[in-house]
Amino acid sequence: MSIDKTKVSILPKSFPDYEKAVFESGSQLSELDESVGALIWTAYADPEGLFKTIQENPQLEFVQLPFAGVDAFSEVIQLPVRFACAKGSYREPVAEHALMLSMALGRVLPERIKATSWGRKHADSLYDANVLIIGGGGITEELIKLLGPFRANITVVRNRQIPLEGAAKVTTLEHLDAELAMADWVILACSLTDKTKGLFDQRRFSQMKSTAYLVNIARGAVVVTEDLVLALNSGLIAGAGVDVTDPEPLPDGHPLWSAKNVIITPHTADTNAQVVRMFSLRIKQNLAAYQGKGDWVGLVDPILGY
Repeated sequence: MSIDKTKVSILPKSFPDYEKAVFESGSQLSELDESVGALIWTAYADPEGLFKTIQENPQLEFVQLPFAGVDAFSEVIQLPVRFACAKGSYREPVAEHALMLSMALGRVLPERIKATSWGRKHADSLYDANVLIIGGGGITEELIKLLGPFRANITVVRNRQIPLEGAAKVTTLEHLDAELAMADWVILACSLTDKTKGLFDQRRFSQMKSTAYLVNIARGAVVVTEDLVLALNSGLIAGAGVDVTDPEPLPDGHPLWSAKNVIITPHTADTNAQVVRMFSLRIKQNLAAYQGKGDWVGLVDPILGY
């Protein structure tokens, strides 16, 4: 039986808005059989299941993943199938969350929320501040727009030295060390790859200003958690706001919970309601591209790993 490019399957479970996007794309939702060449895989925690599904269905030509990061699928994306992810889909709420954490840290909210006395007067402003962003994807593009009214001096570190509108400087990971010493805020918005895993360790924290803040809305493993705890408690950095941790969920009683000047949000930069609504558009776009009716969005590069 030949592949029918109007058919798509959703595994391992279906979400109503995903189904709606399939129908709106001019496709039809079907059980996975030899006539189906496109698959939407919804389980981030089951890369082995996806690997097995592709092996058992050699007719599959395209797999859409509903996650911005594909680090869990590092082996799967090496298979001879076209993969797309959701990078850029959730850029607005995640960039908003990064801005919120940055402003809260500058106004020492971790300290003030717990305070039971008047305390010290302190505030750091994003206006005219030096902001260093690690990663050059859609979240960074959106965050640069949000930082525009603050006249922030923005430097972006990314894999390739490709200019970004609104950034005063774009450089590569090889020059990260030189940029850290000048940053007032360091915001992690990169994919988790072999290059970025453990990127921020004690050595990197020691290169930051003691008055600088770290914000992580990327992946928890970009930061060595034990070293972050040490950096906070020893005053190597002024504070941190993290929406992602390693391990995740962060266990009760973990030392990071009680570290100085830290804000921890439970991976809520984008919620399920936001994700489903925004990802529906990505499904519609790429199923149209699969049928030759538009351009692909968010294709995964198996070499770069995102």
